[in-house]
Amino acid sequence: MPRIAYINGRYLPHSEAAVHIEDRGYQFADGVYEVCEIRHGMIVDLTRHLDRLDRSLSELAIRRPMSRPALSQVIREVCRRNRVKNGLFYLQVTRGVARRDHVYPSADTPPSLVISAKITDPAVIAKKNETGMKAITMPDNRWDRVDIKTVGLLPNAMARQAAKDKGAQEAIYVDASGMVTEGAATNVWIVDKDGVLVTRPAERGILRGITRTGLMDVTSELGVKVEEREFSRDEMLSAREVFITAATSICFPIVEIDGQPIGNGHPGAMAERIRTSFFDVAEKTVI
Repeated sequence: MPRIAYINGRYLPHSEAAVHIEDRGYQFADGVYEVCEIRHGMIVDLTRHLDRLDRSLSELAIRRPMSRPALSQVIREVCRRNRVKNGLFYLQVTRGVARRDHVYPSADTPPSLVISAKITDPAVIAKKNETGMKAITMPDNRWDRVDIKTVGLLPNAMARQAAKDKGAQEAIYVDASGMVTEGAATNVWIVDKDGVLVTRPAERGILRGITRTGLMDVTSELGVKVEEREFSRDEMLSAREVFITAATSICFPIVEIDGQPIGNGHPGAMAERIRTSFFDVAEKTVI
């Protein structure tokens, strides 16, 4: 069955889906996006994803493409047309199509909306959770507003490629003072030497991940204390556990960073405990 995408009011075969060459997302990375997991025919944490989308649009003064009820309906229709039971949807909103100029176009320029969905294999994710993943560290060279989920992801793509070139799956950014910020596409957590779960505060320097927020709910339900504080690369390397979180992976254990084993070099118990409880707590919207 061919994949279907939604492009500015039309459902089209994925191979025919396209935007204008003067779309500002294409020319200026002037847009925002969301990626949301679909599990067992249900969209995970849709409300929080749409809340963050609204915030990103507001921060960049981009118009909403449609009302939230209408957008939710289109998302669900795209998922249905692609018959996604386990997978994800991708949603992107840009400032729209306008004659190329660094200055924003007129306020009545219609934003561009793209939504696609795809099937993923739960067995692949399960295998990564079983074996763990490798990461590298690198200097954080991104712009200061990483709290906005923009499509300007070139530094992130370069970081992921650097990780791949070294046989790893994620790159973890470290700021100029030696403190960990986040992964190229993930939030980072550690279990410190005292057994305390730690993650960096989301007020500055990282994206407030939806899965990160959901895991806060999970730890509250489980009675696990979380400290939101900065931690250094050195503390991360000496931690009992390190794991990363994202909507498409929930909670992947990191077993090696920069060639150095983390803990005993195997996935830790805290990551597994949190991951197995996540979907009991997360919001689930039926497609």
